[in-house]
Amino acid sequence: ARRVADNDDVIEVQSGSRQEGFRLEGSDYDYMYWLNNHRVIFDMSQSEHYYTEDKTLILSDSSESPPGFTLLELLTTNREVQSACVPMNDRLYISSSLFRQQTQTHQFPGSIVHGPCESGKLPGGIEYDLAWCFACDFWPLSVSYWTNRCHSWPDREDVSEIVRNGCHFVPIGHPLGLYEQEEWRISFSLAEHKLVHSMNHCQFLTYGLLKIFLKEVIDKQSEE
Repeated sequence: ARRVADNDDVIEVQSGSRQEGFRLEGSDYDYMYWLNNHRVIFDMSQSEHYYTEDKTLILSDSSESPPGFTLLELLTTNREVQSACVPMNDRLYISSSLFRQQTQTHQFPGSIVHGPCESGKLPGGIEYDLAWCFACDFWPLSVSYWTNRCHSWPDREDVSEIVRNGCHFVPIGHPLGLYEQEEWRISFSLAEHKLVHSMNHCQFLTYGLLKIFLKEVIDKQSEE
């Protein structure tokens, strides 16, 4: 990750195929951005880890959402995201659709909304995805079982680092959820990046072949 604002307010991370080390045809540039002074928590006890004067806290509420999705309740008054909030049950929730609209930069001509991202093509045909999200320093309880599935790979040190780095929330709801326009999807992009870089050579080549198969066979058949 690297900071892209002089006051360290915004964090930028590159992910995607190129960051993983692939130079395949159609490999894209994926960038995630988040406000460094905003943090998502899963329960109120986790707020004790922060000085609330310095951080805007957001509470994840997945009680009525499909697995992997959640509502985000704004706990602290904050003008940066308050305009993207909608009232529900006397609480303020950050709408993923409004947030996505408000964070579109249109820095490249012809960009479109693609899932949680602003997408398009650079000169030369290279594709890009830009996604604004929220960071969380904690590992979701709903996937705590994952750490117990890791035996020979990845090693315990990598697992511990992945869990310690938490997760992110990207602005897209489940199409069958009760609150599609308000819901957010839990993202494990940084965990995926760490896993790719912990692969041995054989694993990495196999992963690359699977990516080609997905793009050149499965995706093309779906389009047709």
